[in-house]
Amino acid sequence: MDPDLSALDEFLREEGYDGYLVQAASDDSDQRYLSGFDAPDPFTTLHTPEGTHLLVSGLEYGRATKEARADSVAHSARVDAEADTRKSEDDDGTDSLADRTSTLAAFLDSHGVERVTTPYEFPLGAADGLRTHGVGVDADPEDRIERIRAVKTDEEVEHVRAAQKANEASMHAAEDLIRAADVGDDGVLRYEGETLTSERVKEEIEVALLREGCALDETIVACGADAADPHDRGSGPLRANEGIIVDIFPRSKTTKYHADMTRTFCKGEPSDTLREWYDLTHEALDAALDAVEPGVTGEAVHDAACDVYEEAGLPTLRSDPTTETGFIHSTGHGVGLDVHEKPRVAPDGEELESGHVITVEPGLYDPAVGGVRIEDIVVVTEDGHENLTEYPVEFVVE
Repeated sequence: MDPDLSALDEFLREEGYDGYLVQAASDDSDQRYLSGFDAPDPFTTLHTPEGTHLLVSGLEYGRATKEARADSVAHSARVDAEADTRKSEDDDGTDSLADRTSTLAAFLDSHGVERVTTPYEFPLGAADGLRTHGVGVDADPEDRIERIRAVKTDEEVEHVRAAQKANEASMHAAEDLIRAADVGDDGVLRYEGETLTSERVKEEIEVALLREGCALDETIVACGADAADPHDRGSGPLRANEGIIVDIFPRSKTTKYHADMTRTFCKGEPSDTLREWYDLTHEALDAALDAVEPGVTGEAVHDAACDVYEEAGLPTLRSDPTTETGFIHSTGHGVGLDVHEKPRVAPDGEELESGHVITVEPGLYDPAVGGVRIEDIVVVTEDGHENLTEYPVEFVVE
């Protein structure tokens, strides 16, 4: 995939920067996007309007020359040797900050770079060291790389679609496990004679994802009062007649793109309030999805979900910023190399563009009732949106 970096090039020219500099491992999504290279240790990427250039260790040099999306790859030891020959004759041999960044400075000098801008979280030590070498370094407060990668190419959308397909296989595994469970006399779910726990369902999810070429660091399987906290990962026994929120956000091991989906299940008979909440949340999901199209703001999509809840007399953060129950989070977020990235589908959400991949995930929460959340993932298209989620919306499992 060759990203369109013309907007970045225009910014560099307009602001008088020679290049955009990233120093991080490839788990930093800006680094991965800009370099096209996957490495576990930090390396340097310099993008200029004329091309993209990498500075890597000897360990990664051979692979980077074959795999990186770059116009040139420099070997750090060779650049370092050249930098040593340029040290002043009165160098006292101490390991100064300037010495520790001399290789990086020499690398920039080899490309005629005297002034760079960097991601906001660029290493402070590297920035200070470059300044001692006379290189101008300014942080980019606008997150321009993230804004550029928020608009997905067709290839990127297919990466998300593939991750979502794997996600749905893992959700099936979770739902099937809950459905197959028996209800004990104490209301606790049991599977094959053993207590069915949040941890056991998570294990099933992870195994299913590995078989589909995806992985995750953590997921949410939260029951009852645990589900009333949107980011409670859940633990312990699962119980009948209570909402069980299952939120899975895997990453493809090959492409590194994420998916994201939530379903809420109930084994048994939910309370009248919980069932009403589920129906309202399904309505809020549909209302928000109907609002998704290019030119509409993320705020407007969020408002569509809030309208449903508020008309039913339930609190939202829009109606009461201090509420701790009801709809207490934003309606969604962008998804790509990061599971949470731009654009925001929230009160301050920006205008949606064709190519944005976003979640729509309304929910209701109260420890006295439990929690309900339903989440789909969609791509904004030129004339509306395409829902990448095919998984059914179904509450009670028998």
